[in-house]
Amino acid sequence: MNSDFKTYLNLNANLSEQQYSETIKGLQIKNIKKGEFLLRSGEICMYIFFVNKGLLRSYTIDKSGKEHIIQFASEGWMITDRSSSFFNESSDLYIDAIEDSEVYFLDESFLQKLSCLSPEFIKNNTQALHNHIRNLQDRVNMLLGATAEERYLKFIKMYPNILARIPQWMVASYLGITPESLSRVRKQLTKKS
Repeated sequence: MNSDFKTYLNLNANLSEQQYSETIKGLQIKNIKKGEFLLRSGEICMYIFFVNKGLLRSYTIDKSGKEHIIQFASEGWMITDRSSSFFNESSDLYIDAIEDSEVYFLDESFLQKLSCLSPEFIKNNTQALHNHIRNLQDRVNMLLGATAEERYLKFIKMYPNILARIPQWMVASYLGITPESLSRVRKQLTKKS
């Protein structure tokens, strides 16, 4: 997928060059260093983060200090805490950079501008929201009933371009298994193929 933000907008909002120029005025674009936070638990999430370059993750930390990765976002993906931003509540999530990243900070006024300019954007944004909900439901079902191998294969399908970019403990955290279990799964799959 082409990660260029202009290409993303052209695909989803079909803006003219003038509309594009007007829409992005005042839009924040930041270079985020590896390990830098975009959101911490307890803060209110004010943005949707579009990853132009790099890799982000969202996660929670339980009472024992263990991380539980919810989502990864690489080039062309968006990541946010929808509950926090929509309901104006404190976030339970952390969002940080796994790699040095270039990120667009999309706020509510930006989304409203796009919605006014492009009925196509409204349709595509609604579709993206429904896809996100479907993926979350699928993820819950996988965590509740799938084997570690099935979870890993689904992860590879969902995130084909990031496997070599993240440490194995993060993959294991996302899958809800131990790094040792992940190692066993990978060995079994290697034997099968």
